[in-house]
Amino acid sequence: MSNGTTRTGTALTETTRIHNIGYRAYDGARLGRAYARRSLFAQSLRGAYGLGRSARSKVLPMILFAVMCVPAAIVVAVAVTTEMKELPLDYTRYAIVTQAVIGLFLAAQAPQSVSRDLRFKTVPLYFSRPVERVDYVLAKFGAMAAALFALTAAPLLVLYIGSLLAKMDLADQTGGFAQGLVSVALLSLLFGGLGLVMAALTPRRGFGVAAVIATLTITYGAVSTVQAIAYETGSAGAVQWLGLFSPVTLIDGVQTAFLGASSSFPGGQGPGTGTGLVYLLAVLALIAGSYGVLMRRYRKVGL
Repeated sequence: MSNGTTRTGTALTETTRIHNIGYRAYDGARLGRAYARRSLFAQSLRGAYGLGRSARSKVLPMILFAVMCVPAAIVVAVAVTTEMKELPLDYTRYAIVTQAVIGLFLAAQAPQSVSRDLRFKTVPLYFSRPVERVDYVLAKFGAMAAALFALTAAPLLVLYIGSLLAKMDLADQTGGFAQGLVSVALLSLLFGGLGLVMAALTPRRGFGVAAVIATLTITYGAVSTVQAIAYETGSAGAVQWLGLFSPVTLIDGVQTAFLGASSSFPGGQGPGTGTGLVYLLAVLALIAGSYGVLMRRYRKVGL
C-alpha cells in the first residue's frame, strides 16, 4: 500500500492505492546440501587460483603455478634435444625438489580459504542454509587438496608428455608417472589438511601465513639439518626416525619405501618397508587428525 496526494483546485485530497507486488512462495527445485557442498567446493577451488576474484588475486597463484611447470618444460626440452633415454629427474622427486614453491602456495591460499570467513564472521551464515559443519569442512579440505594436486600434478604431466615426445620407454614412463601421481595426491591431502588447520586457528591472515610456513618450511630445514648431523656423527640409524618430524620428509619416506623413489635423506638411505609403514601410518594419522581438528574448530565458530 502507498499514500499519494491529488490536487483538486486549491484543495489537497489524500488517496490510497493498493499495489499487487506479486509475492508468492518458491515452488522450484530444492537442491539441498549436496548442491551447496559442491558449490562451496568449486568456489573455494576457483578462489585458490584467484578465479572469480580481482586481477591482483590471480597474480601470485598463477606465478607459482608457472614456476612449478617451467623447470619441467626445461627438462623436457633438454631431454628431447639430446635424445635422452631417461628423464634426469624422477616423477616422485619433483615435488620434493620444489617443496618450497608448494609451501608458498599453501601459505598464501590456505588463509585466503578460511581466514576471511573467520575474520568477517560469515561462517554462521553458511550454516544458516542447508550446509552443516561437515559439509563446510569437507568442501574446504577437498578444495585445498585439489588445488595442491593441480599444482603438483601439472609439471608431472609435462614431464610425461615430454618423455613420450622423446620416445622413451612407454611402460617405464607410464609407471613412473602413476607413482608420481600417487605421491603428490598423498602430499596434497597432508599439506592441505595441515595448512587449513594452521590457517583456521586465527582470523588474521598474516598469522596464518606465518604458521603455515613454520609448519612446512622451518620443520623441513630443522629436520634436514639434524639428519645431516646424525649421519656425519655416525648415527645413521637415527636419520630415518628423525624424518617423522617434518611433513616433507614424511612424504619422502613413504614414497621411498613403497613407490621405489630415491631418498633425499643423507646418504640416500631412506626407510625400508617396516619403517615406511610407520611413515605411512603417521601421514594417514595427520590427515585424519587435521580433519578432526577442523571439525572441532568449526563446532565453536559456527555458533
